[in-house]
Amino acid sequence: MQQERAKPGGARLVSLDGLRGWAAVAVVLHHVLEVAKPSLLDAGSGPGSAWWWINETPLKLLSAGPEAVVVFFVLSGLVVALPAFRSAAPYSWAAFLASRVVRILLPVWGALVLASALILLLPRPLSRAVAGGWLAESNATTLDPAILLSEATLSRYSYDVVNTLWSLRWEMVFAVLLPLYVLAARRLPGWTAFAAGGVAAALSIVGFATADGSLSYLPAFFLGTLVAANLDAVRASGSALLARPAGPLLAALAVAISALLLILHWLLRPVLTDATTELALTGLATVGATGLVVLAALPTGFARALAAPVSRLLGRISFSLYLVHVPLLASVAFLVGQSAWPLAAVLAVPLSIAVAWLFARVVEHPAHRLARRVGGLVRGFADPAVRPGAPAPAERA
Repeated sequence: MQQERAKPGGARLVSLDGLRGWAAVAVVLHHVLEVAKPSLLDAGSGPGSAWWWINETPLKLLSAGPEAVVVFFVLSGLVVALPAFRSAAPYSWAAFLASRVVRILLPVWGALVLASALILLLPRPLSRAVAGGWLAESNATTLDPAILLSEATLSRYSYDVVNTLWSLRWEMVFAVLLPLYVLAARRLPGWTAFAAGGVAAALSIVGFATADGSLSYLPAFFLGTLVAANLDAVRASGSALLARPAGPLLAALAVAISALLLILHWLLRPVLTDATTELALTGLATVGATGLVVLAALPTGFARALAAPVSRLLGRISFSLYLVHVPLLASVAFLVGQSAWPLAAVLAVPLSIAVAWLFARVVEHPAHRLARRVGGLVRGFADPAVRPGAPAPAERA
């Protein structure tokens, strides 16, 4: 879920950067909540409690981390596929894949180096964590070379050194499948694409209901690819609708509905008695995420807010923030003790933002430049008309 760029008609949609930035913040707050969870639950979880306010009201949007990752997936489907639809020359899939691998793996390795250093330098005694909780169960306390290697190659299903890497595994799967996604989207014009989007959303709901990762997440990438294939039409139709007197009201309503769908399963938890139904409702997050991405690409007040300076700043460091915040948060929480979670949050959140800014400058952005060079080299070898070593067009992903 790196900083992606979409430039329909030559105009960069900075609002998509902003959406990604705030989604990254939601992931950070989700993990802060995981640290605080035992203490909050000990204080009660009924209506009116802190836990209830945070998790079973619209405030859940602030810490909807897993749902924010679905937003990342839809965004990737849009901005990674868009150059394939826009390219005037034959699109080099080999160059794209080579560039994408470098673009993802180098920051991943940087995050693993950071996390490993923190584990080695700062002790993580389990006595300072609540047994069975996220801090104790999902964060490595020692380093195992075999596990470190498997995390570095994104070959695991779950991750303990940098446990946000699970989503990058799906990003890599999508990168391999991208030609099929683009081919399918090109063969689905007009209302056929809309119907295919409905099928993809239904498959995602089935995936969540059956706990099938492929069905849960891969349709989100396809929905983003469908938006990329029809982006000009979507923006033209959306702009015409928004130009009507009731346009701003309709846009606000659409944002509210999309946000509601993103967290609906949380809001309905108190009245749900069937686990399968709750899981199926989780799949509606894919629909809500797609709605938010589309609305961020239209000239709405929502998009203008996402294009504000603070949103753009968060967007520029979003991938780095996503990678570094868990190792930092876990280290601080172990250092001060999980029961002192407010202190851990106060220390770890601004520290994560500062380190993410530095990580972006030192690791992520140089990785982007190297990825373009690697893509250019691969494209040059594949196409003799292209000078070997010439930079590939900037990957808007």
